[in-house]
Amino acid sequence: MRGKKAAGMRGRTRSIAFVGLTIALMGVSAWVAIPFGPVLLTLQMFALMFALLALTPRECLAAIAGYLALGAVGLPMFSGMRGGIGMLLGPTGGYLWGYMLAAAAALAVRAALRRALGGGASGGRLAGRRAWAVDLAACLVFIVVTYTCGCVQYAAVVGVDLAAAFAVTIAPFAIPDLVKAVAAVACARAVTRAVGRR
Repeated sequence: MRGKKAAGMRGRTRSIAFVGLTIALMGVSAWVAIPFGPVLLTLQMFALMFALLALTPRECLAAIAGYLALGAVGLPMFSGMRGGIGMLLGPTGGYLWGYMLAAAAALAVRAALRRALGGGASGGRLAGRRAWAVDLAACLVFIVVTYTCGCVQYAAVVGVDLAAAFAVTIAPFAIPDLVKAVAAVACARAVTRAVGRR
């Protein structure tokens, strides 16, 4: 009984550590920014998709919620080393709060695809390809939902139509974010193999 309790405590401590490290990774990745008009090109999407695949669903959502909360209270967690509730309400704030919706949708799609494909537990190359395809599909769902939230808020706050908002907030970032998705799948699978996650 005591051994089970100790093992449970170790598991919770490990989980908290993973969430804390992921929040830090999200913050640091947002600081690596290249100006692309009103929206900065950062490594943040990579960090978020990595969390989506490397953490458990509960840990992933906790990490994103913690990241947004820390940024909202003013810590420099967002792109350009900025923070504050104004970032969530501003032209590009839809991308930030959209992360939670996108993660929930992507995790649901990932779980559904895993069930439909039998969990990919049969081994071999086909199973590996299936696992890659499922993880990549989850990342694409994450990107689409994030883009939708960001584009709609940008159009509403700036006062432009969705086509103009798309040209500014999505078109320049689509290919870089697809590359980040592939990199996130590769890195997450390597990490999970190394530390036994997921």
